[in-house]
Amino acid sequence: MIYASGSILLALTASDPIGLPKVGFSILGLLLIAIGTGGIKPCVAAFGGDQFRLPQQAKDLERFFSLFYFSINAGSLISTFITPILRNDVHCFGNESCFPLAFAVPGILMVISIVIFASGRPTYKIKKPEGNVIVQVTKCIVCGIKNKMKSKEKKEHWLDYAEERYGEKLVNEVKATLHVLVLFLPLPIFWALYDQQGSGWTLMAVRMDGNIGFYTILPDQMQVVNPLLILAFIPLFTYYVYPLLGKCNLLRTSLQRMACGGLLAALAFAVSAFVTMAIESNDPILPSAGNMQLRVYNPSSCNMSVSTDITEIKSFTLNPTSSYVDEDIAWSGNKSVTFTFTSNKPECLGGEQMISLAEKNAYGIFIQENGTIRFYEDDVAKSKTGYPLVRTLSYIDTDIKYTLKGKSININAGNISAREFSSPGRWSVNVGDKQFGKSVDLRLGGTYAVMLNEKQMEMDYTVVTKPNAVHIAWLLPQYFIITAAEIMFSITGLEFSYSQAPASMKSLLQACFLLTTAFGNLIIVIIESIEIFDKKVGYSIFFYY
Repeated sequence: MIYASGSILLALTASDPIGLPKVGFSILGLLLIAIGTGGIKPCVAAFGGDQFRLPQQAKDLERFFSLFYFSINAGSLISTFITPILRNDVHCFGNESCFPLAFAVPGILMVISIVIFASGRPTYKIKKPEGNVIVQVTKCIVCGIKNKMKSKEKKEHWLDYAEERYGEKLVNEVKATLHVLVLFLPLPIFWALYDQQGSGWTLMAVRMDGNIGFYTILPDQMQVVNPLLILAFIPLFTYYVYPLLGKCNLLRTSLQRMACGGLLAALAFAVSAFVTMAIESNDPILPSAGNMQLRVYNPSSCNMSVSTDITEIKSFTLNPTSSYVDEDIAWSGNKSVTFTFTSNKPECLGGEQMISLAEKNAYGIFIQENGTIRFYEDDVAKSKTGYPLVRTLSYIDTDIKYTLKGKSININAGNISAREFSSPGRWSVNVGDKQFGKSVDLRLGGTYAVMLNEKQMEMDYTVVTKPNAVHIAWLLPQYFIITAAEIMFSITGLEFSYSQAPASMKSLLQACFLLTTAFGNLIIVIIESIEIFDKKVGYSIFFYY
């Protein structure tokens, strides 16, 4: 119920008409979800395991954890596919996206799940909790350490010194728990690799081409591959892979399977390193020290001669709706340059403008109907979201409308800022009720400068930053490997944590197993914050080792 309240609060916060302070209430909503998750996750697996009689139903227990994990990933599959659609393709409250709906749907489904869960209560085998197990275990450990330091008597185990106060049963259960926790020490490393599907690998997908002809796969939709593969791999491993390996006397124990899962996770990052190298080989050339980039556009219907008063930029001629690009001009410091546009026809006015240009920057310059020369500092890096960026350079300042499959984006007159287009594809361009004969083909990762001559209804566009070249399908091998690793590691780990835990410690060990995920994520945060490597391929190689 706390979890559902957090989801609903996020939906309300994202709704602009309600007017809740976004930062504060978003943090509160996420906090409620975190608290709710802490109450659900460690208890639900242990509660499910409590429904079985051991050792008589050991095989059924193993099958339960597989089905339990199967159901989790069925939900994940639906959410990772549908949520981006709800966010991106639905419009609400005058916005081009609908975050309130994307947050509300999981909240409503959580309320439904509470009703379903509560309806089964008469059939459950319920073991009432006795006291606070974390407090009891902590006190027992502290007592054992203190008494060992004070006592001169030698005992077999340091926890035996707490037996007089806490009893033999609790001491033995704490011993068993600590033995399992020692085996948990390497687990954060696995989660540091695995959880990059939602961070590092999604950022890789942002820089890849998702076009499959009839549809463009968005970067965050690629996460749907993992739960989809899990749904296929769980029965495959349960009924075919494990029995076959068992006949060869391989991977028969839980620890062997978990170790193999860890090795497969490392292999996935070896594959990831090769894919990252291919992606980075197509990165745009960015302006650097001692260098400056220049792009000059001519949206007019006449030829334009362009000259400057410095030798570093030579004179050139631009045809109608064409552009000039120089990505490597030797440049130091900040210099003022006078650009002169001269037309070959009297109906097109030329112009002159002094512009200040600095090294390590890229600039765009274009001329308009009244002879005005406009310029801007260009951003040639790919967008962080992976969506196409479009800059509209109009010969006459008028309102422009881009349209794709019922979706439209309006550009106000005179606005030359780069605009993100959340849907790749071939967009038509309109001025009022008139449509240009040519369309603009926008691809993921690309940056485009669109030249419009509203007077002659002529247009063309220049690719400033090439769209992503490596296809997103090249992520599939590493997803296959990491999913196989997850099957061997996570499902087996859940079952191992439950089966090895003393009766009173099952939820505690489930919580500790899940806590290793948090430490794994912390490892990622620390490594990424330090910024050890300039290129992403360095991180893939680092995580592999």
